[in-house]
Amino acid sequence: MDLNFTPEEEAFRQEVRDFFKENLPDDIRDAVRQGGELTKETMERYHAILNKKGWLATTWPKEYGGPGWGPVERHIFDEESCAAYAPRIVPFGLSMLGPVLQKFGSQEQKDYYLPRILNGDDWWCQGYSEPGAGSDLASLKTRAVRDGDEWVINGQKTWTTLGQHADWIFCLVRTDPDVKQQEGISFILVDMSTPGVEVRPIKLIEGGHEVNEVFFTDVRVPYKNLVGEENKGWTIAKYLLTHERTGIAGVGFSMLELEEVKALAKKVIRNGKPLSEDPLFAARVAQAEIDLEAMKLTNLRMLFTAQKNGAPGPETSILKIKGTVINQELKDLGRRALGPNAAPFPKSLAGTNLDVAPDGHANNAARYFNNRKTSIFGGSNEIQRNILTKTMLGL
Repeated sequence: MDLNFTPEEEAFRQEVRDFFKENLPDDIRDAVRQGGELTKETMERYHAILNKKGWLATTWPKEYGGPGWGPVERHIFDEESCAAYAPRIVPFGLSMLGPVLQKFGSQEQKDYYLPRILNGDDWWCQGYSEPGAGSDLASLKTRAVRDGDEWVINGQKTWTTLGQHADWIFCLVRTDPDVKQQEGISFILVDMSTPGVEVRPIKLIEGGHEVNEVFFTDVRVPYKNLVGEENKGWTIAKYLLTHERTGIAGVGFSMLELEEVKALAKKVIRNGKPLSEDPLFAARVAQAEIDLEAMKLTNLRMLFTAQKNGAPGPETSILKIKGTVINQELKDLGRRALGPNAAPFPKSLAGTNLDVAPDGHANNAARYFNNRKTSIFGGSNEIQRNILTKTMLGL
């Protein structure tokens, strides 16, 4: 694989850079730079800007309304969007359900749902994890029983990200309790306004409301909302998770985080010298940068593999593990650089003698605590290591 970008790819990079400079609203850019929680309205506005350009569904082929990019274009777009302080695209409809429908959905489902995902008519969330069925997802207990032309669903999902905003949820449910766990699961689409669906907020450690519990009590769903074959949902679940884990790696965001940590370390004075000259702190930054460079190359290699094979493989577990660990390390370095001034309160820097601008750093501790979840969701890193040992090493 030639790791040098071609003149055409460099021209594309400049096009993306110019696009964000001209079209990303200042208030959205500032909200991302500050590290605060973005509103649904903000995300919808950003999605509409990208969709107008034809750049919203970055992994979709042109036939479904995507840009038809290859792995290099997607990599460049991700890098430049992060560098411009653009928000992360909400993945549930675009990066997760969209590819699933394109591969497993009926023509009716493709024709109806895919345009609505692109246009922002439907906001999706993911119904996978349950109490007692997180990393051990195959042990899920939410039941769907067929009753004529409907499914009747009862159970509970948890850690449902942005479920408070969602119009629809795609769910894994148990449709046959008498077979091997993985063989009795189906993938069903549920309208969140259906009677019997209840969403309860879960407050996170930094005080934010990002995740929820979702309860299903005799929820009736049309049978046609089944995606793929009945009791074959585990195959769809694994396919979707490879797309999710690739996105969790967050290479572009870590690249931006690294530059911010370096700049911060030059401004913070400890014992009469910039923190960047502290050998222990500098060594940690250097190791994080080495790991990040290695992950960037791994990410490119896997994107090429995905383009060749039509979908990411189990190697995405490597990206998930390393990507989350590197990003957590960088957020820890940023928090440690600020010391007490990293407290998760925007006014914490006011009136201090620290020669660091508060912009972008007032929420460092909140961002650190929130980011602890990344090594757990999408399949915990311990589970990812098990996947690698089984599928790649044959152990």
